[in-house]
Amino acid sequence: MGRHIWGKTVGALVLAVTVAAASGCSSSSDEDTAKPAAKAKTLSVKEATTTFQAAVTKFDTDGGCLEQEPGTCWEQMQALMKPARDLRKAANADKGTGPEFWSEAYALIDTMEDGIAVGEDQGVPVADTEMAATMSNRDDVLGSAHKLSDWLDAHPTS
Repeated sequence: MGRHIWGKTVGALVLAVTVAAASGCSSSSDEDTAKPAAKAKTLSVKEATTTFQAAVTKFDTDGGCLEQEPGTCWEQMQALMKPARDLRKAANADKGTGPEFWSEAYALIDTMEDGIAVGEDQGVPVADTEMAATMSNRDDVLGSAHKLSDWLDAHPTS
């Protein structure tokens, strides 16, 4: 009799798993079965450089950060960070130059990343002191973006 009950129990479990799998109620999510997203194309160094330089030029021609208050320049800071990240990806993928060539550019992009990592625009410091200057992330992002733009002008890759 024990074997009979055991057999019915196993049979019922197999049936339940089969029905659940057939009806789409399996434990795996739809994300597991979805097609993977297409891999984003890495820009060439020339394209990434042009895009970054255009972003810096747009920032300058739009007047830069017109307000000194915190939070008023965050969008502009982020608008410069995206093409800087794309430039880093392109530089990493570039076979014509090595990491030594890009080391100064990488350092400037890292400084920009540090400024963005704060998570907000800290505005312009009220006092004009060295300590006050370290209390804002604008120079990390915006100053480094301009230094990187100058570096790219001085170090053309093609």
